[in-house]
Amino acid sequence: MDFLTGRPNHIEDYLARSKAGGWFGWSDSSNKIYANLIVHDGSTKPTEKECTDGLAALQAAWDLENDSYKSQRRAAYPSQEEQWDMQYWDQVNGTTTWKDAIAKVKLDNPKPS
Repeated sequence: MDFLTGRPNHIEDYLARSKAGGWFGWSDSSNKIYANLIVHDGSTKPTEKECTDGLAALQAAWDLENDSYKSQRRAAYPSQEEQWDMQYWDQVNGTTTWKDAIAKVKLDNPKPS
């Protein structure tokens, strides 16, 4: 896993999520490549393709969650407390501050076509 972003970047990320417990290890822990993968629990060793496909699926899910318009919108929206305060004052003053703020976030972070 990339320590700065948390994005999965190694087959070890897939292996750790595919089964619970310490079911796998490495014959050379300083060279964690598929050829050095060992299975401790007696189960069948996953194929290299299963590992790379599993990692690709984790990366795609991470990218969707963290690089999508949804995550960008989530980061741009005011907090719930701020939104509630805007709504209160809009009611009191007859303004549209909250609607305008939400519309701006949506405009700045559009859904893909």
